[in-house]
Amino acid sequence: MEQQEQRFVEGAVGVFKRARVQRLLRGTLRTSACCYCDSLQPLRDLPPPLARIRDKPVIDAALLPALPGRLRAAQPAFLSSGGLHAAALFDGDGGLLAVREDVGRHNALDKLLGWALGEQRLPLHDHLLLLSGRAGFELVQKALRAAVPVLCAVSAPSTLAVEAAQRHGMTLVGFLREGRYNLYAGGRHLSAGQR
Repeated sequence: MEQQEQRFVEGAVGVFKRARVQRLLRGTLRTSACCYCDSLQPLRDLPPPLARIRDKPVIDAALLPALPGRLRAAQPAFLSSGGLHAAALFDGDGGLLAVREDVGRHNALDKLLGWALGEQRLPLHDHLLLLSGRAGFELVQKALRAAVPVLCAVSAPSTLAVEAAQRHGMTLVGFLREGRYNLYAGGRHLSAGQR
């Protein structure tokens, strides 16, 4: 009985290994990157925004340093847990319109854009998005689909995110914290005051 069980286990592992190897050998290079960053030409397949990114609004750059604090104050779940991401929507004057939180960065933004859709606010021409974490390509892509002209993040953007923002005329700000920020793409949507 023990020998028969051992052969079954070895056989099952063998079948599993063959199936896994066949899945891995699909003719493409694979890395530990996400599905978009892992593909050979992710920008080629980027769907167009719902509407073209407009030249306006021009947001007062002096408003930006205060936004992360306003986001943090509107994150009750983060204040109690310390473990949630958030996405916030601001109007062109820096007025906070909505905040959504989730364990995942992508989910927080999905919730926020879903709220905007339900409120019939899309496209978001005259708005600014703030992310509580990194600005990865997928997040920039979602913001582009909603025609958001300015995307800010408290952490770094990925190289692919910067390329997508540049390609579509989005202003992309990273490391927005402690009264400072880095401008990675665009800039035409920010006043020259503190750029």
